[in-house]
Amino acid sequence: MSEQIIIGLAAIVVLGIFAQWVAWHFKLPSILLLLLFGFAVGPITGFLQPDNFFGDLLFPFVSISVAIILFEGGLSLKLNELKPIFKIVRNLITIGTVITWMFATMAAYYLIPLPWNFSILLGAILVVTGPTVIMPLLRLVKPKGQINSILKWEGIVNDPIGAMLALLVFETIISTGVIDATFTTLYTIFKTIGISSVIGVFGAYLLVFLLKKDYIPDFLQNPSSLATIILVFALANTIQSESGLFAVTIMGIILANQKQVVVEHIIEFKENLRVLLLSSLFIVLAARLKLSEIALLQTGSFIFVGALIFIIRPVTIFASTIGSHLSWKEKLYLSWMAPRGIVAAAVTSIFALELEHFGIKGAEILVPIMFLIIVSTIIVYGLSAIPLAKILHISDIDPQGILIAGVNHLSKDIYKILSKYNIKVLLVDNNWDKVTNTRREGIDAIFGSIVSEKTLEHLNLEGIGKFIAFTPNKGINSLAAIYFSRIFESADVYQINTAPKFNQDLSKELRSNYLSSQKLKYPLLEHYDETIKVKETKITAEYTFENFIKQYGEDNVYPLFVLSKNNKLTVFSDNNFPKLKDGETLISVILNENVKLQFNQQQNQQGIQ
Repeated sequence: MSEQIIIGLAAIVVLGIFAQWVAWHFKLPSILLLLLFGFAVGPITGFLQPDNFFGDLLFPFVSISVAIILFEGGLSLKLNELKPIFKIVRNLITIGTVITWMFATMAAYYLIPLPWNFSILLGAILVVTGPTVIMPLLRLVKPKGQINSILKWEGIVNDPIGAMLALLVFETIISTGVIDATFTTLYTIFKTIGISSVIGVFGAYLLVFLLKKDYIPDFLQNPSSLATIILVFALANTIQSESGLFAVTIMGIILANQKQVVVEHIIEFKENLRVLLLSSLFIVLAARLKLSEIALLQTGSFIFVGALIFIIRPVTIFASTIGSHLSWKEKLYLSWMAPRGIVAAAVTSIFALELEHFGIKGAEILVPIMFLIIVSTIIVYGLSAIPLAKILHISDIDPQGILIAGVNHLSKDIYKILSKYNIKVLLVDNNWDKVTNTRREGIDAIFGSIVSEKTLEHLNLEGIGKFIAFTPNKGINSLAAIYFSRIFESADVYQINTAPKFNQDLSKELRSNYLSSQKLKYPLLEHYDETIKVKETKITAEYTFENFIKQYGEDNVYPLFVLSKNNKLTVFSDNNFPKLKDGETLISVILNENVKLQFNQQQNQQGIQ
């Protein structure tokens, strides 16, 4: 028996991570593959039967896992990001919630058809969208403007609201009489919003206090934060069933926006944990389905899903954004992005089981309907998100622009060259005179420290997908590179080798990729006019890269970028030296031989000292 449990647990984890990898490799919605794998090992083959496997621990595990996922979502919500979109988000979680609930309820009653009590419950659950599905899609689409922030805030805030509404409906269903149901509803709202908010705030500031006073050693900070999340969730749920999701979301938002302690390491830990939990949950919940339950789905269920996608969501968005600054293209795209995810699946499974325990027949139909909605919305939105964004011209699928920290002759020359090819370059420096003079040259430059939170909050990264640290300070370069590795892919983050002493290097854990190679060192830039020139070279079948190297000398050439025929930019680094093809343009640094000799002598002397 123990061997079967071990094999089952291993299968859940391995299949979950494998599905995530396949989704990443082929740029597909990961949850779609997770559901397919879950169906394969569950209802299709019968290899995994979660109810028998986990027993009574199944739904407590699901509930705690969802709480951790929502807490991690709360950690991603910055209040300064909310300010410009506050009215839109407010309308979406008020007006939009009411519209979605009302129309989804009526559609469920008339189209599926479900009894009124189940229709109202399903409508309440469908208030939630799926931030765990939306965020990976947005990372692929890279929409312009404020679409990303709006969808993120809507999804994460609506998840606990949808769970709370479902709880109210559930309490009403099991109540006896109108007076009893009204009192239960009002009392449940008070306990869910009021008490769980207090518990969430208390949990956040308790953790902040303990971290600030150094009562928790570094190696226990992540486990302690996890324990606090579970404690907050358990306390809130003990007072009011299913209110723990609201509490942990509040806790996450407070921790993300307080300024007393650094929580980046906690955020990174929770992001990794979220991937593992999300992968496992979807496989487990999908495996719970039975073929007999899937057979209950009729034509009305599919029509209901169509109404949800093509009518209810657009009505919700356009009604909630009346009078906003959004363009019709942005409203249309928001209307086409409402996949359901793990919260909808978990909440439906939990309440369907509770209704069965109370002897209310027919609740088993809710689970296959919800999985039909999840699969359908993920397929429709997931496969059309990128093509629609391209048609509407509202995305940067593969942004080629570069953010450069440090204003100097080389960074300005890079700006001038790449601008000719319509590639966005943005310079940042904390020297006001440099920035002012650079702006006078018509170059886009921002004043501020690249490692300052204030500077980072005001950077417009639209159209930018790469970062280069070009300052003379090794520490600043490394700190900035580490930070921007969280925003861009780590392979698209670079820094110049400062090399203050001969043959001295940073550990790979403390830096990013070296631009061009380790041989291109910042001291070479200090006498730029004497030492360096930046050259554009067209590579042809007659004049190859080898010919170019032979002409200037291998030790005098430092390749920086290569532009393909369609202006796709590739950066040379110590880890990436692409082969150049006919028709591509090479941008490189050419070093003066005499000054290079002086530079090497200086470096050798420093090394001896």
